[in-house]
Amino acid sequence: MLQNNIDFINQPHENFMKEALEQAKKAAENQEVPIGALIVNHVTGEVIASSYNQTICQSDPTAHAEILAIREACQYYGAQRIPQCDLYVTLEPCPMCASALSFARIRHVYFGATDEKSGGFVSGPNLVAQSALHHKPSFTGGILAEESVTLLRDFFKARR
Repeated sequence: MLQNNIDFINQPHENFMKEALEQAKKAAENQEVPIGALIVNHVTGEVIASSYNQTICQSDPTAHAEILAIREACQYYGAQRIPQCDLYVTLEPCPMCASALSFARIRHVYFGATDEKSGGFVSGPNLVAQSALHHKPSFTGGILAEESVTLLRDFFKARR
């Protein structure tokens, strides 16, 4: 399990990731890459926003699950920064999403599978290791990773 600034994974993290996986399944049902995300107030445990990839249905390359959830949470709070929030996402955020998470001042990012090709946290360009990133969310990877990988693998296998 990948960890940064956290010592353990407990049951609530798995429950939130299960909800993110349900969002990812909605993406697959809509022929979108199955990635789902939740934004949770880390103090109250309230789910503030949830979304899934919608790049095709919105004809918008920025309509990643994380970006849509950030937009919804910012609208909820009426603010551009939401440091009281954590993000749960089924796949390691890409560099675009990692930057957006930084700008939104998300406190902690929990993700399922790593994205070896284009992840923005521990794989690919690894933006959170760059000094140019203003705010570096802490992160934990590997939560229900196998479920996330299976969902992605099955989605792409069905397309070949």
